[in-house]
Amino acid sequence: MNKENKQQLVTEMHEKLQRAQAVFLADFRGMNVGQATELRNELRKANVEFKVFKNTLLEIASEGTDKTGMTQYLSGPTAIALSYDDPVAAAKVLSKYAKDATVPFSLKAGILTGKPLNVADIQALADLPSREVLIAKMLGSMQAPASNFVRVLAAVPGGFVRALDQIRAQKAA
Repeated sequence: MNKENKQQLVTEMHEKLQRAQAVFLADFRGMNVGQATELRNELRKANVEFKVFKNTLLEIASEGTDKTGMTQYLSGPTAIALSYDDPVAAAKVLSKYAKDATVPFSLKAGILTGKPLNVADIQALADLPSREVLIAKMLGSMQAPASNFVRVLAAVPGGFVRALDQIRAQKAA
């Protein structure tokens, strides 16, 4: 690969690193093409790009981005997963694959909006509920005070009506 091709690859990766919300690094030693394709397909469903990139080129591409903290983990065979939308979905897929893999696939580290993540942080991120579930829980807790307030307001006239009904029943008897 000549210098111009390398520069073009570095420029493309730099742009991808700037766009990505989260980046995860993994050691993919021992994976064959079929296993890598299977993992890529799972990640693609979560809008995550999975690439094998040369460490030195990746280090150059990360300069000037908030992902420069990953350079300390760039040793040995390194694959990079770039999450553009939902970092939790990417962490779920990667940690599940690392847990279930028959080959020695392991996560090295990650970066989420400029903050470094170790393997335990990535696992904690993977254990979070999905974005939709979190939004539903938040909306439910936001709606609870309003619905409780409506019930209290409805109880006052309802109690008054029941009291009037009891008085009517006593006078009728």
